[in-house]
Amino acid sequence: MFRTKRSLLVRRLWRCRAPGGGGEEEEEATAATEPGSAATNEARAHVCGGGGGGRGCCPGKAGRGTRAAAGAEAELKALTHAVLKRLKERQLEGLLHAVESRGAARTPCLLLPAKADSRLGQHWYPLPLLLCKVFRWPDLRHCSELKRLCGCESYGKAHPELLCCNPHHLSRLCELESPPPPYSRYPMDFLKPTDCPDSVPSSTETGGTNCLAPGGLSDSQVLQEPGDRSHWCVVAYWEEKTRVGRLYSVQEPSLDIFYDLPQGNGFCLGQLNSDNKSQLVQKVRSKIGYGIQLTKEVDGVWVYNRSSYPIFIKSATLDNPDSRTLLVHKVFPGFSIKAFDYEKAYSLQRPNDHEFMQQPWTGFTVQISFVKGWGQCYTRQFISSCPCWLEVIFNNR
Repeated sequence: MFRTKRSLLVRRLWRCRAPGGGGEEEEEATAATEPGSAATNEARAHVCGGGGGGRGCCPGKAGRGTRAAAGAEAELKALTHAVLKRLKERQLEGLLHAVESRGAARTPCLLLPAKADSRLGQHWYPLPLLLCKVFRWPDLRHCSELKRLCGCESYGKAHPELLCCNPHHLSRLCELESPPPPYSRYPMDFLKPTDCPDSVPSSTETGGTNCLAPGGLSDSQVLQEPGDRSHWCVVAYWEEKTRVGRLYSVQEPSLDIFYDLPQGNGFCLGQLNSDNKSQLVQKVRSKIGYGIQLTKEVDGVWVYNRSSYPIFIKSATLDNPDSRTLLVHKVFPGFSIKAFDYEKAYSLQRPNDHEFMQQPWTGFTVQISFVKGWGQCYTRQFISSCPCWLEVIFNNR
């Protein structure tokens, strides 16, 4: 029997589904009846990313769980096929390209009716939630766990008739109300403005170097040009205690920072000349991959982890303003976090301090480490010991 191209595309898409997508309904039921079970603990670990689905140690329960998981898998398959078969051939091709490239390729929006929901078991799923559940996060439960990326046509639209359902046009939201265990705490004293008006913001642990920045300006000129509103931040890339390359000035609202990204357009770390021969640095550098996406939005600056490994972020605005310590937050692949909040940053300045606007201030700096964390749980106590990391310095004018 000959199959049509559309049916072949549907079969290819189903084979590309995220692993572990069939048994989460049964795991949720098991967790509800066994509060102390491994499934309950792992479900909690999924708040900011995590893995795996646990199984009980009782053979009888495992057998019933296997049968229920098989039934859930069959139901999910039937529902997914029913949804995909309603798509046009061009839409299926675009969705397949997005899924197979894991979001690396620039793929079009998959615009479908916003009110078209699908029922799976006792739950109704909006189409974006269903496709994200099938192709990215099997443990996904609710639309409130998702954040739409700014490059999507549906971004910022409250009640559109057509809604983008491309799963790689959305990210998983990293909720700070229940973060993973803190990896370090840092005193807030370093957030005070520096006393030297001519100093340049730099890493708390390293200090800066005076290389040429984009456009032929020195670092200090890029950061301190009076009244300059052309850039909203500059990015420095470090390998341990050595800064590599020039400061990268950012004018566009969104920036990709990557080592190897097909069709990438932004700050390519792979093109920088590094003299570091450390095997650890070279190993971590190769794992940066698709890197991160840095986006200035209405409510602040967001970081989306596009890579296949966790990133670690420290920012003055991620924590309680009354706290005298800063947390280092772990962000898993596919997750987004609001790394910087302008309103919170301004509220942390000293009251009526007019010198604040004339001086660099490390409260407008975010530090991001690739793959390796730092702090009390690690042999690396400071970010300057991390193999590959970024320093993002925001324009406070």
